[in-house]
Amino acid sequence: MTQISRRQFVAAGLMAAAGAAMRANPLGMPIGCQTYPVRTNLQADFPGTIKMLTDAGFQTIELCSPAGYREFGGLAKYTGKELKKMLNDMGVTCVSCHFGMRELRTNHAERIAWASDMGMTQMAVASLSGPKNPTMDDVKKAADEYNKFGEEARKANIWQTLHNENFEESMVGDKRTYDVLFELLDPKLVKFQFQVSTIAEGFDAAEYFRKYAGRFISMHAQGWDMDAKQQVAIGSAKDSLDWKKIFAAAKVGGIQNYFVEMNYDLMKASVPYLKSLQV
Repeated sequence: MTQISRRQFVAAGLMAAAGAAMRANPLGMPIGCQTYPVRTNLQADFPGTIKMLTDAGFQTIELCSPAGYREFGGLAKYTGKELKKMLNDMGVTCVSCHFGMRELRTNHAERIAWASDMGMTQMAVASLSGPKNPTMDDVKKAADEYNKFGEEARKANIWQTLHNENFEESMVGDKRTYDVLFELLDPKLVKFQFQVSTIAEGFDAAEYFRKYAGRFISMHAQGWDMDAKQQVAIGSAKDSLDWKKIFAAAKVGGIQNYFVEMNYDLMKASVPYLKSLQV
């Protein structure tokens, strides 16, 4: 019988515990959050706010662009490389950020360079910002523009990513604009980010992940109370969503990371459930 040292025994135990912890998080992904809900805190005390998020259990964050989002303007004093180092020193990663369509139209190359310096792999927009009642020509025009953005971003190994709110929730003819965009946006250039709370408008996350397998890269996660029609902590007693089903489908959809996005108290209250969830 092979003998092992006490040190080897302890090391093996630690590795097993780490493996179990990773398996407990959905799909072995780090628990992430979008920082827009804490934007006021972030402006007032950036290091303190990041510590608040890591203390709550978040391991990765999604930012909003300092150039495109006024509430994040205070971060513009740092270069991308400086900001990346600060975050890494505080124990978090940041591979994704939301940008405004206006800044992409005027300074796309500059924003790609900043994202590259940050070590990002995803540049998301909340919406293509088309009209409220679009024609098919409106949708095609928006898709053509975003495909061009995607083409430039791919040269830097970054995915342009599209969220689903506002314009994407509209109808064009008898189809959702969002569904038409899956037909028009080039899968080699653009990925999708799903907003789970759009269940309020009939957008079912698991359904979309399976219908458009491989087209997604991330999601914004919110618990949802169907009766009260409001956001609640993920996995709480009032949460109506089947998160095992959602995360199982997310794997099919291509999800590589997810970001909880609600007010801070609800985000923090969601972490214990996500830590325990096995999919």
